[in-house]
Amino acid sequence: MEARLNLFTSPIAAKVGKHIVAAGKVLADSTLPAATQELVKLRASQINGCGFCTDMHTKEAAHAGETATRLHLVAAWREATVFTDAERAALELTEQGTRIADAAGGVTEEAWAQAAKHYDEEQLAALVCAIGLINLFNRLNVIVQQPAGDYRPGQFA
Repeated sequence: MEARLNLFTSPIAAKVGKHIVAAGKVLADSTLPAATQELVKLRASQINGCGFCTDMHTKEAAHAGETATRLHLVAAWREATVFTDAERAALELTEQGTRIADAAGGVTEEAWAQAAKHYDEEQLAALVCAIGLINLFNRLNVIVQQPAGDYRPGQFA
């Protein structure tokens, strides 16, 4: 399978990509736990059907020490016992923030309150931005049908 458009060689996509990647580095340097960030990226990517990002963030999380059990259970996090209450709140916010079109009214007050119980204002800002950013990456990759499976941890570092 080949992508419809090579986002890595397109001059305009490369310029836009630099800014998106820079935003991701700001989030990586935030106080929002790295494990939470990877879980959020993985869950949004699963929902959006982005194979490229699902591949990338599964491998990045594993490379950073995340367990196979937790990675396998991200899609079924509500029934899994391996996630903290804070991670569960972040995953709920991710699902609601990713499925905005499916939910009349968007993110519920309950989901926001749960997240706010576990994360301070800066971490909430990072969480919201991480959800938005991964959704952007997912949409770009799904539109061009970016192939999945060949990603290597640290490939874009």
